[in-house]
Amino acid sequence: MTTASPKAAERAAITAAAAADPTRRPRPLGGPLAGVRVVDFCWMGVGAIATRMLADFGAEVIRIEDSKRLDLPRRLPINKTAGARAYGDEDADPDPNAGGLFNNFNRNKLGITLNMRDPRGRALCERLISLSSVVTENFAPGVMERWGLVYERIRELTPEPIMARMSGYGHSGPHADFKSYGPVVQAVSGLSHVSGLPGREPSGWGLSYMDNMAAFHNAAALLTAIYHRNLTGRGTEIDVSAVEAGITLLGPVMLEVTVNGRKTRGGSFPTGNRLEHPPMAPHGVYPALGTDRWVAIAVANDAEWLSLLAELGHPEWNDDPRFASQAARHENQDALDALVGRATAGRDRHDLMHRLQQRGVAAAAVQTTEDVCDRDPQLAQAGVFFELDHPVIGPARFEGMPVRFSRLRQDNWRSAPLLGEDNRHVATQVLGLAEDEYRRLVDEGVFG
Repeated sequence: MTTASPKAAERAAITAAAAADPTRRPRPLGGPLAGVRVVDFCWMGVGAIATRMLADFGAEVIRIEDSKRLDLPRRLPINKTAGARAYGDEDADPDPNAGGLFNNFNRNKLGITLNMRDPRGRALCERLISLSSVVTENFAPGVMERWGLVYERIRELTPEPIMARMSGYGHSGPHADFKSYGPVVQAVSGLSHVSGLPGREPSGWGLSYMDNMAAFHNAAALLTAIYHRNLTGRGTEIDVSAVEAGITLLGPVMLEVTVNGRKTRGGSFPTGNRLEHPPMAPHGVYPALGTDRWVAIAVANDAEWLSLLAELGHPEWNDDPRFASQAARHENQDALDALVGRATAGRDRHDLMHRLQQRGVAAAAVQTTEDVCDRDPQLAQAGVFFELDHPVIGPARFEGMPVRFSRLRQDNWRSAPLLGEDNRHVATQVLGLAEDEYRRLVDEGVFG
C-alpha cells in the first residue's frame, strides 16, 4: 500500500471536511433546467464553460474526473495564494483545488473521480448515465469510442439522450483527429490572419479566445436540444466544431474576399483599430495621460466631429480641407490620428471619456483588468462579479452571466467541487451503493 505524502493527506482531509459540510451538501436546485442531470466529461475551458451555463440555471451537472490526469485549469497556478506567474507556468505539485480558472469554470457543479481504466469504473459510469439524460464531452476524438460510450450505446442506457460532443475540428472529415487548443483554432479558422495592425505580423489575443466563444455555441446547442426534446420527446447527438465557430466571427472580411476579391493581408489591411464600413474617422485608440494609458474614440458624422474639436480645443482643424468631410477625414486618417493623439496625450482617459460622452461622442477609457474588477461603477452596479466561499482559497469573486432576467435568477449554490468531493454523495445517493460497497471501491481505486 502506498502511503500518502503529508501534503496529499492534508488535501484529502480538506476534501473530506468539505464533503461533510452541510453548507456544501448537494440540494434540490432551482431554475428552468432543474431536473436535468448531466454526466459531464468536459474539461479545459471550452467544455466546462458550456456546462457551467447549464449548472448556473438548475441542471445537476456531475463532472467525471481522472485523479491521475488532472484538468489543466486545476494545475495552473492562477489563484489567490500562488502569487503572480505567467499563464502557462504550471506548478510541479499543484493544489488541484486552488486553480482559479477551474474554480471559475465549474461553480454549481458536482464532481467525482472515477477510474475509467477499470471495468468497474466504466460500469459505474454507465449506471450513472442510465440515471441521466445528457452526456457532454470535449476529449480528442476517439476517447469516448475507446470506452464504448458512443451515442448508440448511450441510447441503450437511457431513453432519448442528448450527447454533446465538442472538439476543435468536429468528429468527421480529414482533420477530425487533429489536436487543438484555442490559439490553434483561431489560426485555422482565419481569425489570426485578419487580426493585428496594418503591415504587421498576424496577432492573437493573448488568451484562448475561442475556448470561450465555442463554449457559447456549445451551450446554445445544448439548450436547443433540450428544448427540442421537451417538444418532441426526441434526443439528439450534437457535434460542435470550434474551428467552424471561429469562422462565424470573420464577419465582413468573408464578404471582402468572396465578393470583392480582396486579400486579407497587405497595404492597409488588416485595419487594426480603424473602421472602413461605415467610414468612421477618427476611429481608434489614442494615448492618454500616464504610462501605457489610452482612450478609444469613434466619430461617425460631422456633428460628432465638431463636438470632438470643441472638447480637444482645436476648432481650426475643421478649416483644413483634408478634414472637411467624413470621407476626407477617412481618406487622411494617418494625419488625423497624429493630431488627435497629440491632443489626447495630456488628458486623463476617464475624464476625457466622460466629457466626450456628454458631447455625444462615442469614447471610452481603455481599461485595465484592475479597472474592470475594482473601479468601473457600471460593472459594479450590474453585479458582474459575485462572491462565493471556497474551502481552500476562501471567499473569492467570480464572473457572473452577462444576462439578467426579470423572473429568473442564477442559482449560485456552491463554489466548484474539490477533487472527488462528491464521490460518496453520488455513489450512495445517486447510484444507490451501500456505504461498505462504496468504501471497498475507494480502497480498490475505482473511486479516487
